[in-house]
Amino acid sequence: MKNLLGPLFYNGWYHLFYQYNPDSAVWGNITWGHAVSRDLIHWLHLPFAMVPDQWYDINGVWTGSATILPDGRIVMLYTGDTHNEVQVQCLAYPANLSDPLLLDWVKDSNNPVLFPPPGIGTKDFRDPTTAWLSPDGDKWRIAIGSKVNKTGISLVYETTDFIKYELADEYLHEVPGTGMWECVDFYPVSLTGEDGLDTSVNGPGVKHVLKTSLDDDKNDYYALGVYDPIKNKWIPDDPKNDVGIGLRYDYGKYYASKTFYDQNKQRRILWGWISETDAESVDLLKGWSGVQSIPRSVVLDKETGKNILQWPVEEVESLRSDSVEFNDVKLAPGSLIPLTLDSPSQLDLVATFEIDKDQVSTSAAADISYDCPTSGGAANRGVLGPFGVLIFADEMLSELTPIYFYVVKGTNANTQTHFCADELRSSKASDVGKIVYGSQVPVLDGEKLSLRSLVDHSIVESFAQGGRRVITSRVYPTKAINGAARIFLFNNATEATVTASVKIWKMDSADIHSFPFDQM
Repeated sequence: MKNLLGPLFYNGWYHLFYQYNPDSAVWGNITWGHAVSRDLIHWLHLPFAMVPDQWYDINGVWTGSATILPDGRIVMLYTGDTHNEVQVQCLAYPANLSDPLLLDWVKDSNNPVLFPPPGIGTKDFRDPTTAWLSPDGDKWRIAIGSKVNKTGISLVYETTDFIKYELADEYLHEVPGTGMWECVDFYPVSLTGEDGLDTSVNGPGVKHVLKTSLDDDKNDYYALGVYDPIKNKWIPDDPKNDVGIGLRYDYGKYYASKTFYDQNKQRRILWGWISETDAESVDLLKGWSGVQSIPRSVVLDKETGKNILQWPVEEVESLRSDSVEFNDVKLAPGSLIPLTLDSPSQLDLVATFEIDKDQVSTSAAADISYDCPTSGGAANRGVLGPFGVLIFADEMLSELTPIYFYVVKGTNANTQTHFCADELRSSKASDVGKIVYGSQVPVLDGEKLSLRSLVDHSIVESFAQGGRRVITSRVYPTKAINGAARIFLFNNATEATVTASVKIWKMDSADIHSFPFDQM
């Protein structure tokens, strides 16, 4: 499983399409898999939605996006890789809108509907977005990722029928030095409300998120800004944190993400592809590779106004069962405290941490150049950190994965907080990725440090400060598995005492199987 494609809600079902190779656990023969769900958690596999069977997509039915038109029709634009490896845009639609499962898809006879324009490379033109309406409401606009030399760009096209298109004179946006933009996403977020917004919404109470997946470093970047629909230009709020050089959706293993507006619950939902970090030979042996993240809701952070908040959809809480709590646990410098619970390989863990304020005010200033990826991980001690939780730890601590905070006090007495995930000792296996992920995270006055981790065997999705920063980790323990896995609270700071409170739910497994057509 690779990229998510064209997600939508239709007639009571959530639809998930994804890039899939039916012949192998590695890249090739890209086909559109299709699954449906009533609740975003339990999924039913359906027959393939589209296969590479035309000259314009014979080398792959690649990423696409769905647009639900006002009259209820659904159009699906996707990138096809032609017989001579030219990236083109193609149109498909459901054969039968009365079928809530949308089993059959028709590729339009006019395909391909878009070829790379002059000046754009034949392999640099992919991944059309969901369409949004022009100011007069008479035309649809889509964005497509590309590059010119080393400048990442987003092209914009206008159409009335999704068959004939006109290229806009200017790019929606461009950022020098960022390279190829793929899987571009563009959507509004409300400045005041908690609901998501339809993709065509704009106005004074709205910001627009522009997101791209950078082909050069395989990370998803976004920025907040203002969209001028007359000039058809997007302007970042903070040019220093522009798309591709600033904020990321996720500071771990998370790529090729896609949002959609869920009109069922008035929210915007984000999915991302979590790839493997073990050896390809292992993937071939186990017969699969790559998973989709837990779907996340996306809203503007009203407290900072400078970032989005991502949070697991509420439906995931239906998998919670038994829980345990550990309240007001005092963590002295250098302490390690085991947490006793069953089934530590499938968990929903919520924790808060509070440093003794007196120790913060009296501690000496430190180097504020701390950075999670180059820090050496949780083994390296500072005055005010690291502290957090150890997951997937074995009894002897020969394997462990710390999810932690590290606080640094600058010369101006202000503090910076970093949120990190350390895989350096996560596995005894030699052929898996082991790095430290993370970034600085905004913490406002009066806030406790908070994290939530969804733990599911080799996957850990961790959310700091209500979703201001997120880290997805792939870990492959060899000893800390199933009943042999342990969880600890830890404080590896040299001076700070930390008070921690934790609640942990055991999580049931999602029900995922083929659709029971024989029971219809």
